[in-house]
Amino acid sequence: MAENNRVVLITGSAGGIGRATVQLFSEKGWVVIGVDRNEFGGGFPKNGLFIQKDVSDPNQIIAIYGQAAEFSPSLNAVVNNAAIQVSKPILETTVEEWDKTIATNLRPTFVGARYAHPMLLKSGHAAIVNVSSVHAVQTSASIAAYAASKGGILALTRAMAIEFAKDNIRVNAVLPGAVDTPMLRDGMNRGHATGPTITERLDNLARKTVNGRIGKPSEIAHAIYFLADDEQSSFMTGQAMIIDGGATARLSTE
Repeated sequence: MAENNRVVLITGSAGGIGRATVQLFSEKGWVVIGVDRNEFGGGFPKNGLFIQKDVSDPNQIIAIYGQAAEFSPSLNAVVNNAAIQVSKPILETTVEEWDKTIATNLRPTFVGARYAHPMLLKSGHAAIVNVSSVHAVQTSASIAAYAASKGGILALTRAMAIEFAKDNIRVNAVLPGAVDTPMLRDGMNRGHATGPTITERLDNLARKTVNGRIGKPSEIAHAIYFLADDEQSSFMTGQAMIIDGGATARLSTE
């Protein structure tokens, strides 16, 4: 790894948004450390490092940052993107499902910060980008655990931004709306979009956005990159960037 390269660690890197983010950062000349509980498969940047571990286990987070530090002593950015989604009514959601959602989506942002901080500090100026969701600000039925975890990320983002400002570490969040990922397609059975087929449900969901379409993972990746890149967003911290095709701009009664 070249010493002058900027280094980013991206969790959930084998998923839809994660994979697009890995690709974009690599194209921009960054060295990428990818983390996912699933295999990445082919195509991971050759000059990077992929770590197959589960961030819902705090001990594995310690191991992740241990491996990352051996690969690169400093980090310029961390993207907390790993997430799962439980699509069930509150009264049908088990305590185990609730805890697993919080442990995967929210807790790693806190635990990871403890081990990322000294590596981010070494770079002189760095950024943390937390992937929240529009469900942090506007939500619907049968997705309470996910919404709660993403709302927690938004509050934690503000707290981290305040505490880490003195260390020249900026902390912001992206809040994606409907983006065409495996997670979105897996959750199309909770009744928020009608239709007998996945294609029709996706089309009906798209019509609910102002733009009239569903987002692409690469569009979220570009927003993440903007927040990570100190040249573009150096005066931004503690902020929530909503990327939802205008869905939250429209009154639900219209």
